[in-house]
Amino acid sequence: MVLVTGAAGFIGYHLCERLLGQGDEVVGLDNLNDYYDPKLKEARLERLKKSRAFRFLRADLGDRTGVKIWREVRPDVVVHLAAQAGVRYSLTHPHTYARSNLEGMLDVLEACRAEKTPNLIFASSSSVYGLNQSMPFSERDNVDHPVSLYAATKKANELMAHSYAHLYGIPCTGLRFFTVYGPWGRPDMAYYQFTRAILEGKEIELYGEGKMLRDFTYVDDIVEAVARLTAQPAVPNPAWDGKNPDPATSPAPYRIYNIGNNAPVELMRFVRAIESATGKQAKIVKKPVPPGDVLATAANVDDLAKAVGFRPKTSVEEGIKKFVDWYREYYRG
Repeated sequence: MVLVTGAAGFIGYHLCERLLGQGDEVVGLDNLNDYYDPKLKEARLERLKKSRAFRFLRADLGDRTGVKIWREVRPDVVVHLAAQAGVRYSLTHPHTYARSNLEGMLDVLEACRAEKTPNLIFASSSSVYGLNQSMPFSERDNVDHPVSLYAATKKANELMAHSYAHLYGIPCTGLRFFTVYGPWGRPDMAYYQFTRAILEGKEIELYGEGKMLRDFTYVDDIVEAVARLTAQPAVPNPAWDGKNPDPATSPAPYRIYNIGNNAPVELMRFVRAIESATGKQAKIVKKPVPPGDVLATAANVDDLAKAVGFRPKTSVEEGIKKFVDWYREYYRG
């Protein structure tokens, strides 16, 4: 049985669908907060509830309810996706990130410790690479210079997980997601806002002259990798050397993987893909890069490919068309 936190969220919903499709029993956990329209979360849940193998629990991690929930559910695998997302929101609502991302992670780790969970997978982010400009980003790169509180909380999650892997032998796998997009996505994401504005004939704000690079990763590629890792708990690295430490592995059962498309594209190309899929031209207003944003992301996914035999591969044009088709159907556009 797989317990998925953040099950009503974007990635969580798609992962639950994927796991149910392969015959797993899934328990979904979510607090259905109003960071964005809860109706979208409820619509995702209604689709999941059609499966008899899915059970939903409404709960808020961070209030020390994890142990009770874990004791009731007895999960074989936990995929912890619940978190406060968004770099820019962290500039104005920092305490929300401390509760959701730090206290929530601690609740999960304590529950996994108490119930001896055999496989914990948790969401990190490409934002942890911060000021690092060595491309593509490798799991073995230094990540000591985050440029947003959101990124700092995600690095903290990795450190917290390692300490529990070391102290209690909990197999912990951290996944650094790279700019995930696709149907049923988050309305606060740029591609979602761009699509809405272009279809409505409104202006879009494009940062950094449209030259910022992002390793856009289609959601189906993300969940394919995560689903494969549910059957592959982290294991210790017997060759780990404390004099030359590898940040991606450990003598404890701990592992970090990038999950990205390994094909970064300029934001302008992303906009052109939306124009092509909608059949409408964008009205672009160029803006400077906002605080907390990085100029480029690109993922080295060699380790992921070796571990699970899979590399994300969906092109921006293909993925955006699928998103726009969903958007038009969902909003009857």
